[in-house]
Amino acid sequence: MSQQTTIRKLAELVNTPVEKLLEQLAEAGMSFSGPDQVVTSIEKVKLLGFLKRSHGKSESAAEEVVAPGKIVLNRSRKQEITVGGNAKSGRGPSTIDVVVRKKVTLNKPGAAGDPDAEMAEIHRKLAESRQRNEAEQIALAAKDRQRAEELAETKRVADAAAERARLAAAEAAVQDDAGKPKPGHHGSPKPAPARADDKTAANKGKTAHRGSHAMVAGVEDDDNTARFAGQLHLSASDRARRSSSANNRGKPKQRQRSLDQSRTGTGFQKPVAPMVREIAIGDAITVSDLAQKLALKGGDVVKQLFKMGVMATITQTIDHDTAVLVTEELGHKAVHADAGDAESELLAHVEAVQGDQTQRPPVVTIMGHVDHGKTSLLDYIRTTKVASGEAGGITQHIGAYHVQTPKGTISFLDTPGHAAFTQMRQRGAKLTDIVILVVAADDGVMPQTIEAIKHAKAAKVPLIIAINKIDKSDADPSRVKNDLLAHDVVAEEFGGDTQMVELSAKTGLGVDDLLDAISLQAEVLDLKAVFEGRASGVVIESALDKGRGPVATVLVQQGTLSKGDYLVCGIQYGRVRALFDETGSQVAQAGPSIPVQVLGLSGVPESGDDFVVVADERLAKDVAQQRDVKRRETRLVAAAGNRMEDIMAQMGEGATQQTLNLVVKADVHGSMQALREALTGLSNEQIRINVIGSGVGGITESDAQLAATSKATVIGFNVRADASARRVIEGNGVDLRYFSIIYDVIDQVKQVASNVLGKEIREEIIGIAQVRDVFRSSKFGAVAGCMVVEGVVKRSKPIRVLRDSVVVFEGELESLRRFKENVDEVRVNTECGIGVKAYNDVKPGDQIECFERIEVQRTL
Repeated sequence: MSQQTTIRKLAELVNTPVEKLLEQLAEAGMSFSGPDQVVTSIEKVKLLGFLKRSHGKSESAAEEVVAPGKIVLNRSRKQEITVGGNAKSGRGPSTIDVVVRKKVTLNKPGAAGDPDAEMAEIHRKLAESRQRNEAEQIALAAKDRQRAEELAETKRVADAAAERARLAAAEAAVQDDAGKPKPGHHGSPKPAPARADDKTAANKGKTAHRGSHAMVAGVEDDDNTARFAGQLHLSASDRARRSSSANNRGKPKQRQRSLDQSRTGTGFQKPVAPMVREIAIGDAITVSDLAQKLALKGGDVVKQLFKMGVMATITQTIDHDTAVLVTEELGHKAVHADAGDAESELLAHVEAVQGDQTQRPPVVTIMGHVDHGKTSLLDYIRTTKVASGEAGGITQHIGAYHVQTPKGTISFLDTPGHAAFTQMRQRGAKLTDIVILVVAADDGVMPQTIEAIKHAKAAKVPLIIAINKIDKSDADPSRVKNDLLAHDVVAEEFGGDTQMVELSAKTGLGVDDLLDAISLQAEVLDLKAVFEGRASGVVIESALDKGRGPVATVLVQQGTLSKGDYLVCGIQYGRVRALFDETGSQVAQAGPSIPVQVLGLSGVPESGDDFVVVADERLAKDVAQQRDVKRRETRLVAAAGNRMEDIMAQMGEGATQQTLNLVVKADVHGSMQALREALTGLSNEQIRINVIGSGVGGITESDAQLAATSKATVIGFNVRADASARRVIEGNGVDLRYFSIIYDVIDQVKQVASNVLGKEIREEIIGIAQVRDVFRSSKFGAVAGCMVVEGVVKRSKPIRVLRDSVVVFEGELESLRRFKENVDEVRVNTECGIGVKAYNDVKPGDQIECFERIEVQRTL
């Protein structure tokens, strides 16, 4: 071999991978950078010596190796290994083929000392050794497998023989019992005693036979040994079991009686009276679940319900009272199911929070008839302009504020005065400490005034009468006081206990006297609360904000609500992500009697729901889910369970009564609730108003699909439909109507329900402008730089400002310009500058909606 041999060539010659050869060279103390590097003869000899040392050979052996050249021969030899069979099983001997492959290298004489040849010889011997080991392992595995098969066959034959012997012994025992009298009975011969020489003779022989039993030599010849002859391979437990079984064969009746007693203890006893079960029933339960608890078929429970006059299916939900009646009719006892573990844990959680009570601010609710000056009075106290931003100049949802006055902190709740907002006023009366009833001096006592008095008396809340608008020329406070006497509201000057303050919300006259009256009443009530610990309270109002998610306005009644608290609110739960006061400023916490907006709930809670702060999210989630299930069951009970007389009445009215389906969406939960109740209350014998869907937030595609499927009219109260919903509405011809004043909604639906012809006032949107940027002008204030994206914007028409599809302001245009010129209108895809009158909070991304009101003659 030449001196220019590389590592790659050397690896091919010795039949070794290049990587392994590099490792061996490195272990021998020689470092090479790559497989193409040249290996010298000295390095080869050094590697050979290292390999011999690693295999336990001496250095002198290198001198005896002669490999000037080589001839490689590959040989293979096939060998057969015969394994003997099993004569009992009838299996013959088996043959296993073993192939041994050899690789022989022959060295030519006269070439001694070649390192390559010596290393090749070493690798050859190692390969032969590995092949021999593999062949031996294959032969050993074959022998082990054959041995395992022989053992399995032997065990199978032994088991079969034992089973045959057991069957023969059983048959012989049955024949003996049937043909011979038992020993010890009258008239039966006694067995002769066994002789000693007989036993000796039996023991001397190898085996003896009794019938079909094979007797083993060296074992005493008695009944027990005979019974187990040929079965000595059994374990002690198996022999004992079979012995007891054989002893009981002669007494079948006694054996059957012992088996019955072992299974039931005292044996089966037939019931002599009907079984009465105690059934736990919650507020609602399905018919199938009730049948399962009663251990009856569902059809039997349905049949009993029909007998009681209730039409229900097996999957239908029935209320607690109906389920109790059915259970008692079927002969069982009904008990009320206890509350769930989650509610019990929550109750214990709340009761564990205790502390010292200190003085808290009073919560004051302002009530009264429409346009009697409730919000204006609150505006003067707060020194803000809230009433000017209300649609139609009326409040349409509860407003919550806390005000720092010279008399201390006071929390105010401003309730709507329209008749549709009865539930809002009732909720406000329950949350409050003091009710201020605003009555206009020029208008007197009105229907909503009387209703507010009833709510205050039902809630047992002290009443303060604020006689407003005394600055008007036709004001008559004395007439108001006299009219209130008819409703058991007596002024202090007449000997009663009701404070009455004359004031003017416009000029501020008498407002300080009203604050003094509130402070005096709060001092008399001695209002206290626990400030330390977990907070609890009630939801005043809720809404769905597109950018912030579910938003709930809550009033804290106990404890301190902080950012990061876990709370459960009705069927919703979550962690407080942020708290905002009535001005929109973020606060860190809120104490008792302070209203705040909460962000972070899983959904929009209902107005009037209680909220409680808990320790962890798990408890909050469990309680919310349990309440959701309970509320859903209650709703199913209300929608189902019709009695037969109700269905007959519906069938009688079905020929003449029409149905008007509505889908109502509003900006806040209170307005939606008020609209739904007001509209369903308009039903009469000719037409039934059916609100099939309602919710908070903008009109979505699912709302439009529901309306298209049920042929319903969609009503948007201070909300708008998004692009996907508009496509569905336009494609299916759904009637979509937008409103911002509750009067218009009720009046239009009332006209249709009453079947009265007349002119209908509709609002038609003629153009929409997108706000791109806002500029400040010394003359006009905030000027919105806009692009008209739909229709045309006209200067003489009213507008609304939309933010995330929700109306935030309604008013009129103050200016409309193209560059520096005033114009009357701006068409689509044209830029313009819009100045909104009395509104400076326009932001980029808002939409300015231009509309006009038109009169349309109603037709059938």
